[in-house]
Amino acid sequence: MRKQWILLFFVLWVSVGITCAETPPKPKLIIGIVVEQMRYDYLSRFDSLMGSGGFKRMISEGTDCKNAFHNYFPTQSASGHATIVTGSMPQYHGIIGDKWYGYLKNKEIFCTEDENESSVGGASYEAGKMSPRNLFTTTFGDELRLSSQLRSKVVSISMDPAAAILSGGHTAKEVYWYDDASGEWITSTYYKNGLDLWVRTFNESKMADFYLQQTWAPKFSLSAYTNSLNDSNPFETGINGQSTFPYDFQTISKPASGVLGLLNNSKNERDYAKLRMSPMGNSFTKDFAVSAILNLELGKDDDTDYLLISFSSLRAIGDLFGPSSIEVADAFARLDEDLSVFLRFVDEAIGKDNVLIYLTSDQGVSERPEYLSSVNLPAGVFSSQSAVSLLKSYLNIMYGEGEWVKSYSNQQIYLNHLLIEDKKMDLEKIQNTAAQFLLQFSGVSNTVTASALNSVDFTGGVLSTLQNGFHPKRSGDIIINLLPGWVEKGLGTEISSKSPYNYDTHVPLLWYGWRIPSLSIEESVEITDIAPTLSYLLGISAPNASTGKPMITLIHQ
Repeated sequence: MRKQWILLFFVLWVSVGITCAETPPKPKLIIGIVVEQMRYDYLSRFDSLMGSGGFKRMISEGTDCKNAFHNYFPTQSASGHATIVTGSMPQYHGIIGDKWYGYLKNKEIFCTEDENESSVGGASYEAGKMSPRNLFTTTFGDELRLSSQLRSKVVSISMDPAAAILSGGHTAKEVYWYDDASGEWITSTYYKNGLDLWVRTFNESKMADFYLQQTWAPKFSLSAYTNSLNDSNPFETGINGQSTFPYDFQTISKPASGVLGLLNNSKNERDYAKLRMSPMGNSFTKDFAVSAILNLELGKDDDTDYLLISFSSLRAIGDLFGPSSIEVADAFARLDEDLSVFLRFVDEAIGKDNVLIYLTSDQGVSERPEYLSSVNLPAGVFSSQSAVSLLKSYLNIMYGEGEWVKSYSNQQIYLNHLLIEDKKMDLEKIQNTAAQFLLQFSGVSNTVTASALNSVDFTGGVLSTLQNGFHPKRSGDIIINLLPGWVEKGLGTEISSKSPYNYDTHVPLLWYGWRIPSLSIEESVEITDIAPTLSYLLGISAPNASTGKPMITLIHQ
């Protein structure tokens, strides 16, 4: 099966190859690549592990924006994806995080959940109950489609549903994500009522099974990972309790035994979710992206097409092992190899001068606080459970018994507005009381209330980033910002990094291909500048709430 798959790709590859004598007036295909949880310094930290055809090729033959930042708080994956394609911040596009508390539904809401839709493909009914309806603004892809009377094709692919859906925008029809229950690519009824033949054919190839039969061993000798911690160290969670190489995914992907296994994987011989935790997940995503280009004939007509690819495995691996692990370094090296293969394919299939590519990240990541503390650097873990519990007790003492705190989500306190209104109390006063109380906890740098963010225009510093990430319909009453080096501990072993500091906000931004000069841009740019730059280059309207500006340095070279 594997040999036949490779042969098929080779035949299709060479059969669609084209050459172009002159650079066209507009690109035939724009490709947006997002490497999740990739700090900018990975490009220098892992330089010795990279080949010449991937990241280094994009840097040497394209434009490297060395100081690109997400300028809002909290920095989370969904917010990052939405910001990239809308050219605006959560203050406008409304995706304030991966989740938020919804007063009307009285529950935490996932950013792309939609009870009105259902799965198309796969084995999980819940996995497809998704749509982009929670996104308040248009995206670059939406504006591209509008400018061509919907002829331009917009395709969005990611193992993570939120990344695929938010990146695809409202008008895309080809949006696909990974189903943990089946190991297949799926979509939802928001987009179509059945999977197209090419997607069904790809799923039938069982590529997820192929990759989960592999063993993940280091690409190089362990001594080559000079900018990483030792393979065995106390700062890693690991996969199924294992935190040293090699990782036998044939064994790791066996479903859990007992009741848990029956609930999660009753019909499968594999736990397909484990593919997300390996660099092979990125290879699997790259394979599907290649299949989309070929089968949907992207870049083959007079209307510019748009392909969005999000590589999610680096985030999953980073969560399990930390940014200083050999596992992250090795996964990055393997992603570099996948990127090299993909760029060569694009060259042959469409032509470098016909394709405009940008590469960036949804967010950075902090070092593990335990590691920072071990080398005498200021760091720590903030326990939100303890803080919320004590806040509830304090408000009961101050204002009498009652459910004063409705919920806690994403470093934000949601107060009980109905209770406060029924008691005819001053909401702003209670917000200020709670905010002052929370300042006492170790690791808290500052707190700000919704009332302050609604009434004061902060023009700089950390408070302006909090305002950029605040939406009055979805954000909490009190937002908590932690000290540098501190992260939040949630339920179980979850550690969350979503600060306004450099390690979380400074990400790569590389441009490559159509009319892109070989250039290094030193001045600071914001990730909100990507969408308006693309719009300017194509001469179309920027997304309707875009706050970014076209990158003139890049455009006028």
